[in-house]
Parts: sequence; structure tokens; C-alpha cells
Amino acid sequence: MGKTEELVSWSHEQKCRKAVAALEKNEFTAHYCPTPQEAADYIITAAADAATVGFGGSMSIVSLGVESLLQEMGKEILNHGSTELSREEKIAIMRRQLTCDLFLSGCNALTLNGELVNIDATGNRVAAMLFGPQKVIVVAGRNKLVDGSPQDAIARVKTWATPPNAKRLSFKTPCATTGFCSDCSSPDRLCRVTTIIDRKPRITDIHVLVVNSDLGF
Repeated sequence: MGKTEELVSWSHEQKCRKAVAALEKNEFTAHYCPTPQEAADYIITAAADAATVGFGGSMSIVSLGVESLLQEMGKEILNHGSTELSREEKIAIMRRQLTCDLFLSGCNALTLNGELVNIDATGNRVAAMLFGPQKVIVVAGRNKLVDGSPQDAIARVKTWATPPNAKRLSFKTPCATTGFCSDCSSPDRLCRVTTIIDRKPRITDIHVLVVNSDLGF
């Protein structure tokens, strides 16, 4: 690592650690992970006693490569993202994710005040983050950090997360063509459910891994 990269990484680390401290103040279990591998290792360890593991459709989680490792451990994988599934099969898996042993998700934006901000099209992902699974692990790369309010975080999601997600999913929205949010009324509109988790829900065991690497959108 060159000097410039070293200093940039150091700067990101300070922001990541500030977010972790704020998350802990907000009663989440939070960890700073210097590398994606450390986040992956954390997930594998946390999954030791889990029989079922749900995936919330996160590119951040995909990039960690944990699904195949969990399969090798004998875990039942609940992933509705497979193109081979029918609509009914996808919905059935989404419902089972609500009561799985371990639910894995990314985060669209994380403020330095420790607030998790997400926007869903269906709401299954954020529903599982809030209540149901025995344990929830949220992975947030440094690119998801927002030094501002939840409204700034929402703007971050609509600017940087929703357009590439719409394009990835082949949704027919203006942002999937232009790359810019137009607050559309498209039938395929992704921005339908917005959640701000500013304190850990009372019953849900949420672990947030803040990673010093760019992950997902």
C-alpha cells in the first residue's frame, strides 16, 4: 500500500470507528472490520449455531462470498434472489426469512450518528431487519457512511444506490436509464418503503459490521 492509499485508509478508519461508537451508543452490537475478510469471518463464526440463514438481497453480502461457505457448513440457505425461482417460490422464501436463525443484510446508508437508513421496493428486507430472525447481521462498507442527517442518508440512497440497483434488477424505471432519481411513478419504482433505525429494536439482536472497504452500492 502506497502512502496515499495508507492515508486514505486511515481517514476512512476514523469515520468507520466513529460510526461504530455511535451505533454502540444506540444499543447496537457494532464492530469495526478493517477488511471484508474480517467481516466474512465474523459472519461464519456467528452462524455456528444457526440452522437457517436468510439473505436480504445485498450486493455487500454477495461480495463477501459467505453463501457457499455456509452451504458447506450444512446451513439451509434462504435466498430469494435466484433467477430459477418462480414468483410464488420467491415470496415463500421471503416469508421464511422473517423467522430464520440468522438474517444477513447490507445497509443503504449509515449515518455517523449511528442511524441505519434503508429503502426497499417490497419491504421484506427491512421487515426482517426489524423483527423476527434470531440474529441479524448488517454489513456496511465505508461508502455507505453519511456525515449528516437521516434525510442526507436518504438522498445518498436515491443518488448512489437506487439507480444501479434498478439497472441490476432490469426494472423499467427512469433512474435505470438515466442514472438519476426523478421521484418517479413507475410501476417498477423501488423507493416504496423507507426505514430509519435510530435505536436497536428492543427484542432484535442486531450486529452491525462497519467495513473499511467499498461494498455494494
